[in-house]
Amino acid sequence: MLIEKMITNQGNEIAYAIEGEGQWLTLSHSLASNMSAWEPQLSLLRSHFKVLRFDTRGHGLSSAPAAPYSLEDLAQDVYDLFAYLDIEQTHWIGLSMGGMIGQTLILKYPNLFNSLVLADTTSKRPDNAKQMWGERIVKAKAEGMPAMVESTLKRWFSDAFRQTHPAIIQQIAGGIATTSISGFAGCCEAISQINTFDRLSEIACPTLILVGEHDHGTPPEMARAMKAQMPGAFFSEIPNAGHISNVEQAELFNQSLAAFYTRTGFLS
Repeated sequence: MLIEKMITNQGNEIAYAIEGEGQWLTLSHSLASNMSAWEPQLSLLRSHFKVLRFDTRGHGLSSAPAAPYSLEDLAQDVYDLFAYLDIEQTHWIGLSMGGMIGQTLILKYPNLFNSLVLADTTSKRPDNAKQMWGERIVKAKAEGMPAMVESTLKRWFSDAFRQTHPAIIQQIAGGIATTSISGFAGCCEAISQINTFDRLSEIACPTLILVGEHDHGTPPEMARAMKAQMPGAFFSEIPNAGHISNVEQAELFNQSLAAFYTRTGFLS
């Protein structure tokens, strides 16, 4: 895999990688992660699509400008990346923060997406969002990102998965620990403001809503509420999966993707 970089119109450096041939498909990762989070999906996707992965600003190898950020900022980074790569239309798979960026982007540029997958994400900030994300920002700034690892892993994965997959957990823990503090803080601020729920009915492209059965951060009831706003959307609940369902139940996650792209005619 060759990782390259480009500079957005705001002067941010965005790292990205491209693999496969076919229609464009863009993968957008969660908070405190990076493009490597999509490794379990690559074999399936790059055999059918031209897959673009990127590190969101403040994450991985992308630059980390000073906080705060907005979801509009994060979406504009992606739009600039698309313009740089001459991408006029793409499929989108976004998990957690990546799903929020996808919603923000498609509501501003509705003709940009061929299809949309919203995995383990939300469209409405909880009542305690400002306090909850504010506390995490304060802790990260005071104690550093390594202090965020244990609590994050507990929110993301079941006890059983953490115990039986130590190599995977160690890799993900490393990604959390090395995330830029300013990038983490900026993106925490951005996702705490998510407010697209009342506009979901405007999304017209084929859409799949995916959620882990035991996702406590963006729970199944939120995913079902989003589905109710989008009557034409497909819905899949991944059994025995927490927040990072594409890793904890990669095979089932991939099966849901394949079924969605087959039913919508993008995969034969």
